[in-house]
Amino acid sequence: MSHNVTLIPGDGVGPEISDATKKVLDATGVEFNWDIQDAGTDVYEKEGTPLPDRVLESIRKNKTAIKGPVTTPVGKGFRSVNVMLRQELDLYACLRPCVAFKGARTKYEGLDLVIVRENTEDLYAGIEYEKGSKEVTDLLKFIDERSGKKLSPNTGISIKPISVEGTERIVRFAFEYAMANGRKKVTSVHKANIMKFSDGLWLEVSREVAKDYPEIEFEDRIIDNMCMQLVQKPELYDVLVLPNLYGDIVSDLAAGLIGGLGLAPGANIGTDMAVFEPTHGSAPKYKGLNKMNPFAMMLSGVMMLRYLGQQDAARKMHDAIATVIEQGKDVTYDMKPDRDDPTAASTSRVAEAVIEQMGA
Repeated sequence: MSHNVTLIPGDGVGPEISDATKKVLDATGVEFNWDIQDAGTDVYEKEGTPLPDRVLESIRKNKTAIKGPVTTPVGKGFRSVNVMLRQELDLYACLRPCVAFKGARTKYEGLDLVIVRENTEDLYAGIEYEKGSKEVTDLLKFIDERSGKKLSPNTGISIKPISVEGTERIVRFAFEYAMANGRKKVTSVHKANIMKFSDGLWLEVSREVAKDYPEIEFEDRIIDNMCMQLVQKPELYDVLVLPNLYGDIVSDLAAGLIGGLGLAPGANIGTDMAVFEPTHGSAPKYKGLNKMNPFAMMLSGVMMLRYLGQQDAARKMHDAIATVIEQGKDVTYDMKPDRDDPTAASTSRVAEAVIEQMGA
């Protein structure tokens, strides 16, 4: 059986790690019909949008996509392509496993955490109003009239929506994932002590959903305490479910615990389609140098194989990656004890080493 998959190479170092990942996926023996679609900064300059409709149409048709990182301008320019994809396709669940591989540079050996992040609401919903705009003037007047709080006229405003429906489906996703993967505990993370009508709603709904899963232990943690707990004793935690912004931050923190973003895969999953991607950025200054770590995108490919029902191929690819990491020979500079190690492998060499371990 062949699988139709949209491949978005991305920009910056994206095309290099995408090519390495594609070669490894092809070497698993699974047959793919690749539909290659460009998106990102280069496309924005040519087509006036970083995410053309053709890309969305391809994903809607194929139901499965894997993408390299795409540059997001800071403080100006277009909004994140990642956020647009999640919202346009209603990919409401961001799944980020954080596993400490033997041979990786980490102080937390054996760590195995899963971050489940809500993808479509919260401060990432994109409801923002610029300082000095008429919308902000009207909002400031409304806030003053309703609450008596006078805010500076030089205020920019972002709105944080958290709904019952959005919370229920992501918390249920976390519990269903735990059930399907032999996990023991789900921790809901929030700031309900301060934001009582948004995070408070999140916590209330989390507790209600948890009642449907008595087999799985449930607890909640306030976000700041959760960050401290993850640094001090991450082994106490299993599956974490978080609103969008907290999930973004904590998933990077957890990636740091296992050796960095170069080992952190990700999946964005909706009701009937999914997009897989590494969680790191596009690192444009390294573009074309063939030196970037491709493991995060390769591990995203492993997640994609599991999603497609190709369990044997996923296991084979995962084990090959784990062996290459443990051996420490054919890994990129960031995974060497000394980042200036002249024996550091290139991106393309890492792909060759993984393929050799698979016996392909």
